[in-house]
Amino acid sequence: MRSSPASTYRLIPMTEAHGCEICTWEYPEPYSIYSWRPWEHMLAQQEEFADPDIRSAQYRAVVDDEGRLCGFAQLFPIVGVTRLGFGLRPELCGAGGGAQFVRAIVDEALRVNPDNEIDLEVLTWNERAIRAYLRAGFEITDTYERMTPTGKGEFHCMVWKGA
Repeated sequence: MRSSPASTYRLIPMTEAHGCEICTWEYPEPYSIYSWRPWEHMLAQQEEFADPDIRSAQYRAVVDDEGRLCGFAQLFPIVGVTRLGFGLRPELCGAGGGAQFVRAIVDEALRVNPDNEIDLEVLTWNERAIRAYLRAGFEITDTYERMTPTGKGEFHCMVWKGA
């Protein structure tokens, strides 16, 4: 499945079926860190979007004009801030639609909490994502280390300043 970069993305409530499908996505190296555990494991541990309450409160499915699942968004609430997390279907990565994808998620974050600052964290080596975030209106405001599933990683915090 390949959506054109000209596709319009919209966010809808994430269902269990969406979560199950997302868990099948496999990203190539070095992006494999973004792959999720198998759905059965997520469900057994009620992790992230496998937990119906977390899924309902924080997660959205991102679909294209034809209703195909293209990605997901997490709108994680922090006092005064909406921290974004998201994932684009692996075969759509690098196709030029990243900034539009991110902008659709920013629009949803603004709709849900219009007074909140919007930020995200990105590994500093992920230059492809950083370029998309810059085009979507984010700026790097801080760099720090924190733990990842594979050990310590260096991250940029990027804050949305508007596009």
